[in-house]
Amino acid sequence: MTNPLHRRAAPSAAAHDGTPRRSPWVTSVDTVFPHHANPLGTIFGGRVLELLDVNSAIACFRFARTQVVTASTEPVDFRNPVYVGEILEVRSRVIWTGRTSMIVRCEVTGENPYTGERRLCTTGHLNFVALDAEGVPTPVPPLLVETEEERALWDEGERVRAAIQRRRHPNG
Repeated sequence: MTNPLHRRAAPSAAAHDGTPRRSPWVTSVDTVFPHHANPLGTIFGGRVLELLDVNSAIACFRFARTQVVTASTEPVDFRNPVYVGEILEVRSRVIWTGRTSMIVRCEVTGENPYTGERRLCTTGHLNFVALDAEGVPTPVPPLLVETEEERALWDEGERVRAAIQRRRHPNG
């Protein structure tokens, strides 16, 4: 059986009509198993980064409807541990768009399955670039920013993007 995604070229984000799009949260839920953990019984940071990357890529793919690649991981803060046996929830959403790039806000929550106690464990941002069928960066739709929360997230995304630019072009 042939993969149906390979039957036709990936649609080009350039084909969008310029109408701003909303980016809802993409949520995935998992359980932390012993093979995901370090000797302290908490999830490996690298495993969390993998989950953030996949979840964020899905948020971008759904938003731009074209292939995307991770361009950079921006500050990711591990605030609280997630323990073996706990429920791990990953949320991601596009919060800022440029011409071909998207900044994604990511959050990881740990939950005790017996008490229901939840705590924010990890926050961070990832930077993605949209690609056309030939693998060339392609424009993304503008992000719809209407609510106070969306405006605050946009501003946060602008600060992340500015930090990326300063790092890539330190002399101006």
